[in-house]
Amino acid sequence: MDPLVASASVLAAALAVGLSAIGPGLGQGNAAGQAVEGIARQPEAEGKIRGTLLLSLAFMEALTIYGLVVALVLLFANPFS
Repeated sequence: MDPLVASASVLAAALAVGLSAIGPGLGQGNAAGQAVEGIARQPEAEGKIRGTLLLSLAFMEALTIYGLVVALVLLFANPFS
């Protein structure tokens, strides 16, 4: 494999993981903060808020996993080789 292609693949994999973690990380922090605030304002709605929070956190985490899959493809199943 060409060294330029190999180094570009490693760089692209690092960018894929790094950039795919920024958005969901910020979103998860914001969602958790708003959920805590909502539970503090209405403690009787805690169960409904918690269920919605966990579902939305799972969807946000899936975005990060997609970035990880792209990085693994670039590293181990390199389509450019």
